[in-house]
Amino acid sequence: MRKRLDFALKGESFLELRREQLMILLREIWKDYNELREEFLTLFKESMKLLNLTYEEMGKNELYLISNLSRIQYRPKIEILYKKKVGITKPQISYELIQEEKLPAYTFENTSPYLDDLIITLKKFFHLIIEFSEIEDLLLKQAINFKKINRRINGLKNMVIPQLKSNIKLIKDILEEIDRENYIRLKKTKDLIIKK
Repeated sequence: MRKRLDFALKGESFLELRREQLMILLREIWKDYNELREEFLTLFKESMKLLNLTYEEMGKNELYLISNLSRIQYRPKIEILYKKKVGITKPQISYELIQEEKLPAYTFENTSPYLDDLIITLKKFFHLIIEFSEIEDLLLKQAINFKKINRRINGLKNMVIPQLKSNIKLIKDILEEIDRENYIRLKKTKDLIIKK
């Protein structure tokens, strides 16, 4: 029982060390997440602004037609690799937009000047979405891992270690009681022998 208690105490100290490491890692990831989120929101606002300006000049149907023509010209290539780091599987997404033809799917005569800026901004936006989703996934997995470790520490502190201590105390009390009974029995036997 004492070995089990020692093992549980060592496990608790190890888990507390792991929890501290996770807290440091979570703070770093949270900082990167907030920076990337700000950049993401800025680029999102910029792309929406450019989209509205393009809608105003060209109209929604014209832009929809150009978008459908561009689907023929561009082919997205997405690869997802999973890498295991510190016990957590992290997705690594690679995104590439392969252009079949070098010329755009629209003419410069009847299109908005904001269209080219919108296309460049949206390409940046897609890459940023992928980065943002990777770091958000990592943050969520690390938070879940932190929650598991915290639950284990609390289980050790509140359930396992007190139960082991009470079991050890109970066994100690029982052994002391048996020793007292044996002592009394031996004393009575000695008294009986002396009387005879």
